[in-house]
Amino acid sequence: MTDHPRPARLPTLLFYFSVTLLLTLPLAVLVVRSGHWQQGLLLYALACLLAAITALLLTVLSVLPRYRQQRRRLLTGLACALPGTLLFLSVVAGRGDYPAIHDITTDLSDPPTFSHAPSLRGPDSNPLDIKPDSLGAQQDAYPDLQSLRSERSANNAFRHALAVADQLGWKITWQDADAWRFEAVDTTAIMAFKDDIAVRIRSTSEGSVIDLRSVSRVGVGDIGANAKRIRAFQTTFAEDQGGQL
Repeated sequence: MTDHPRPARLPTLLFYFSVTLLLTLPLAVLVVRSGHWQQGLLLYALACLLAAITALLLTVLSVLPRYRQQRRRLLTGLACALPGTLLFLSVVAGRGDYPAIHDITTDLSDPPTFSHAPSLRGPDSNPLDIKPDSLGAQQDAYPDLQSLRSERSANNAFRHALAVADQLGWKITWQDADAWRFEAVDTTAIMAFKDDIAVRIRSTSEGSVIDLRSVSRVGVGDIGANAKRIRAFQTTFAEDQGGQL
């Protein structure tokens, strides 16, 4: 007999496995969004890793003469494994660019503090205490993040900052117009992670200075999300230079 039942079944098994991994990705997202973020992220990471391994196996099998007749199924399985593979590669390629920190501010010497956020964060959330080592890591990773200076008066800058926060989709959770401070929550699009933001405005002889602090509720590293959020706010704030008084 020249039949090879086990090799002949391998493309079929890998095909169904790649389909399963593809379906696991949205399932993992749903698990994270349900509040079980640690289990969801573990499932998500495992699915991406296995997808990358499966994609490699499917690629190798697709060029072997033995599996020529099943090449179409192999390529279809490869297409199913591709999303997880790309996600895996993007994380591996970008992880070294970001430090393992999740608390970012524009004022390293005097970061804005939170008044209302502690009541919104669960018992398993990251603490809001400032860690000196994370400030040093931020300085090395994001030296461009600085206080935003404006010719607007503090009152005007406060109103404009609230409008910018609303434009960016942040949910205002607390504000003190007399102190020119407010807090907000930003929810990430896919995983629905909630990050807390503090905005502080101070009056200066030239106008005002605006400082921000963005802190992830869960996770060790934010893969640059908090820094990107602050940059987006500063860019949007500076785009409208009208109404300086």
